[in-house]
Amino acid sequence: MKVVLLDRDGVINEDRSDYVKDWSEFQFISGSLEALARLTRAGYRILVITNQSVINRKLVSLAGLETIHRNMTQAVAAYGGKIEAIYYCPHVPEDRCGCRKPKAGLILQAQKDYAFDPAHVCMIGDSAKDIECAQRAGCGKTILVRTGYGRHTECACHLNGPKPDHVADDLKSAVEWLLQAESSLRQP
Repeated sequence: MKVVLLDRDGVINEDRSDYVKDWSEFQFISGSLEALARLTRAGYRILVITNQSVINRKLVSLAGLETIHRNMTQAVAAYGGKIEAIYYCPHVPEDRCGCRKPKAGLILQAQKDYAFDPAHVCMIGDSAKDIECAQRAGCGKTILVRTGYGRHTECACHLNGPKPDHVADDLKSAVEWLLQAESSLRQP
């Protein structure tokens, strides 16, 4: 089974300093719908791994977050992609939970649910937390995108890690790189 893990805000959709609190504030990053459809056509199961402290900050209800996610998955499906599942941490950093990235709890839960070997999985994110989380979970590849917090993260990672395996301009470029890397592994 081919699995790819994606962060949400800053990778699939535009990140906001005041958080995405309603579907009306959700805006897909250019090319992300095409990238998700391309991953689906290539046989990847797409799992979203995202911190959503908006719940514990009382900015969005659980039902409100579920509406955002339902609308997102429907829009992706209408474009030909399929998000299999969304794993989210509702906690704020002060809660010190085991599921908030950079801890690996969400990936470990996804691994349990989908029975994949993390060594054969790629995580795509826009923050050091995403890369560190994937590395802690034993993911085989990490891609940092320059959208969202990615440009800032790229500079910070060069100084003091964690180091991604690849840096791409956006999700579309990340998917192109991933599929090219997969193709080169299959060639004799």
